[in-house]
Amino acid sequence: MLGNSRAALFFAGALLACMPAAAQGSKSAQGPGGLITLDEFMNATDIHGVKLSPDGLAAVMATVSPDWQHNRFRSDLWIWKENKGETIPLTRSGHARSPQWSPDGRYIAFLSDLPLPDDDDKDRDAKDVPERLWLIAADSGESFPLYKEKLKVHAFAWSPDGAQIFFSGESPLSKSAEDANKAQWKNVIRWREQERGDLLLAMPVAGAIAAAQTNLPVHGASIPDNGLPLPVLARTIAASPDEIKEIAPDPKGAQIAFMTDSVSNRLEDPMHNEIYLVSSPGGEARRLTNNQALESGLHWSLDSSKLFFHVAAAAGALDVPYHDVQGRLYAIDVANGVVQRLGGQFDGSFEDFAVMGDGRLIADGLKGTQQQLYAIDGDRAVLLPGLPGSYAGVDAGLHTRGLLVKHSTLTEPVQVFLAADAAHPDQAKAISRFNLLFTQRAQPEWKTYQWKADDGTTVEGVLIYPPHRMGEKNLRMLTFIHGGPADADGNRFGADWYDWATLAAANGWLVFRPNYRGSNGYGDNFMLRISPHLVSRPGKDILEGVDALVKDGIADPAHLTIGGYSYGGYMTNWLITQTTEFKAAVTGAGAVEHAANWGNDDVTYDDAWYLGALPWQNPGIYQTEAALFQMDKVRTPTHIVGGNADVRVSYLEDLLLERALQELHVPHSLLVFPGEGHPLDKDPWHGYIKVREELQWLEKYGGQGSAARAPGAR
Repeated sequence: MLGNSRAALFFAGALLACMPAAAQGSKSAQGPGGLITLDEFMNATDIHGVKLSPDGLAAVMATVSPDWQHNRFRSDLWIWKENKGETIPLTRSGHARSPQWSPDGRYIAFLSDLPLPDDDDKDRDAKDVPERLWLIAADSGESFPLYKEKLKVHAFAWSPDGAQIFFSGESPLSKSAEDANKAQWKNVIRWREQERGDLLLAMPVAGAIAAAQTNLPVHGASIPDNGLPLPVLARTIAASPDEIKEIAPDPKGAQIAFMTDSVSNRLEDPMHNEIYLVSSPGGEARRLTNNQALESGLHWSLDSSKLFFHVAAAAGALDVPYHDVQGRLYAIDVANGVVQRLGGQFDGSFEDFAVMGDGRLIADGLKGTQQQLYAIDGDRAVLLPGLPGSYAGVDAGLHTRGLLVKHSTLTEPVQVFLAADAAHPDQAKAISRFNLLFTQRAQPEWKTYQWKADDGTTVEGVLIYPPHRMGEKNLRMLTFIHGGPADADGNRFGADWYDWATLAAANGWLVFRPNYRGSNGYGDNFMLRISPHLVSRPGKDILEGVDALVKDGIADPAHLTIGGYSYGGYMTNWLITQTTEFKAAVTGAGAVEHAANWGNDDVTYDDAWYLGALPWQNPGIYQTEAALFQMDKVRTPTHIVGGNADVRVSYLEDLLLERALQELHVPHSLLVFPGEGHPLDKDPWHGYIKVREELQWLEKYGGQGSAARAPGAR
């Protein structure tokens, strides 16, 4: 499943030993061609990022996979080399992420929270070791830290000549200031007051490499009482009142562009998210942008005259006040600040892009249920020949025509592909072999489904059928609502606690995934129609889709269920107040009112846009779009989940929903995952238990008398 080398097989065996007994082979485990089990499904490896070497002859991949024995997720790096023809482990600590190649291709820098020998036991036990910068030799696989100080890195990038690495971290306090702060405030949090911006630092790498080769201690020295606990050889380039989240040195080595975010990472004012420019020797940074968009993905043009960047879907736009539209690409002239929109004729959503070694831009763009690759030519986006499904995570080498990209379909796991010529991704070859077990199990089948909304708009979704039951009628159905809301379901692979649609299909459910108003990939106007009717307009779209499926005889009206997480939870909570046709609901991290959630979550600015105003400016819309004030209509047995450290959608919303259902005597349950935020990325057992219990809840209340039939049965 993880490659065909001896090293890969050994590493896969080590992972297997950490899996729960059920995942290694339970009584319910299926043979080849059988239905996938919960244990198998939840043991999937996720490919987070891919980077192509400068010469295009090697690639590094960052993965995340469950470590059942240690109740955590492990992050690993894998390497593929053309002369070997296989993908093997590069790191084995389970604490490595965000790799970047050195310009000469000899080293890979990455982030790791692996403790150093002189980290005290308290840090190790508390799991609060900072993420330091590490280096690993691409040939030997020996890794070492760039410094020993406890400085957490927010972003980093190699200099064009590879002699140094630029990185950012929170401006540190001197030892005397830290001691005085502790003496005065103890463990009291001074909200906003204690927030500090970042330093942009430059660090030579030769010393760290020499120390590693000679087994000498890494950079570091005793810090004087009035000094700052920074790496000894680090040089300050610039200071920012905000966090520095991306760094991009220009190809000529004269300037460094960087992108900021609010120190708290709360979206309260988009003006914290801007692009700055500073000379490589250091000095005062010059602000390049001034808008209400959330920029990301900095890339330089080859001649250092322009910066290319991305504004993701639902992250604003440069040319208008903040509003949530599809993903867009831009270029800014660093000399005069003139901004040009790229690929403006494309009516889908740009999700990612790369600058090729010859200066071309290749982007992946979402239209409907497919995400394909496009060559950007001024205002045009030219579709490249490719495979059906979804491309993502494009990357290019400095000195090659090649393109590295991830690709998947709904039934084919994500793999990394290398195209020798970026203009022909259809000729790319797979260089990874993760999650092959999924291809050995019975596959669900799917198709798109369209219906007309009450205002005449065509809305589209996806129907996923249980294996061997494509085209059957009168099936029990789960309406499974994506989050975002700026997202879209389609022809791409998913296998985790959030995206378990194909597992539900394997358990005998027809899964309906509606791309309601507010979804991206269907044009800006389609996205914008969600505001200010945050749940009522999408809710109508979804219910009209369910009604159409019942009318067409596809869905069994006696066995309709519903579920979703995050915004999918918002919609689930709302829709059970609008109809009693759903026999069971599973919801997670979804708000039931909007005023308190506006104040408690970390994207308050976006919340106010969706509802058209601040709470005191239009309290009526905050009430009419809230499930809480119609909760007396609910009759659907509802299962709730949430992490008690969630600040994206306040955990208190889960408690509020549970309290209302308790008062109304509606059957319900609430699972609380300790220490988890919105993504449930701390302990894999939490996601495992979440999906296990959700499937059981659907079966108990929505599947009675309609159990899944054996494959092929009529």
